[in-house]
Amino acid sequence: MLPNAHIYAIVGVYCDNMHNMDVNLNRSTVLRLVRYLRVLEELKALGFMKVFSNNLGDAVGVTAAVVRKDLAQIDATGNKRGGYLIDPLIAAIRELLGKDRLQCAILAGCGRIGSALLDYPGFKKDNIEITAAFDLHPDQVAYAGTIPVHHIDELERYQQEHCVPVGILSVPDSAAAEVFDRMVAAGIVGVLNFSSMQLKPRHTGGEHSAVQCCYVENINISLELANLFYFVQFSGNYNGAAHPAT
Repeated sequence: MLPNAHIYAIVGVYCDNMHNMDVNLNRSTVLRLVRYLRVLEELKALGFMKVFSNNLGDAVGVTAAVVRKDLAQIDATGNKRGGYLIDPLIAAIRELLGKDRLQCAILAGCGRIGSALLDYPGFKKDNIEITAAFDLHPDQVAYAGTIPVHHIDELERYQQEHCVPVGILSVPDSAAAEVFDRMVAAGIVGVLNFSSMQLKPRHTGGEHSAVQCCYVENINISLELANLFYFVQFSGNYNGAAHPAT
């Protein structure tokens, strides 16, 4: 099963981003806003009423200047000396990210990763709901929760009736391109892809158009681990290969 924090970040952030495709914020800014929101909610729970840009910057690993620039883009009221009132800032970020309304997604592919996502309890906290799942063999899916699991051939009918904006793709690599095409044709406008197949965003008017009709976020866990191992190897804190337990 994937670590809960990793699932929370990649799915929660992406669904938030898809809700606001008309907002002129890049992905990095959206990711930081979500992290600011986590910190702000923790500070509020501790009884704080005001926060400064350097506090938020230290908590998420960016400079105070970056924090102020990000918050200026969402018209947050505050400044370097006086800080920001936490309640209005939370409300502004939640509204921008769509967290004040239910965010719906469907899932295709109910193997180990797909089933782990279906079982993940943290989505409810972030107002995200997987409304339905689809699989080639729904009767063989090892999931006993309340989310309905349909045959993959029901995807188009379901989407026609419910118009869900986001699809999560966790099918085998051999089926990824086909199921992705079906999602796009059915009206899905954002796809979170867990297969190792690198999928490309779809554009209105062809691939050279600047207008995207379907956004794609590719999550390749093996590549992320390979990237991490590279930096660990050259960090100066690693003395050699680990020896597997016998």
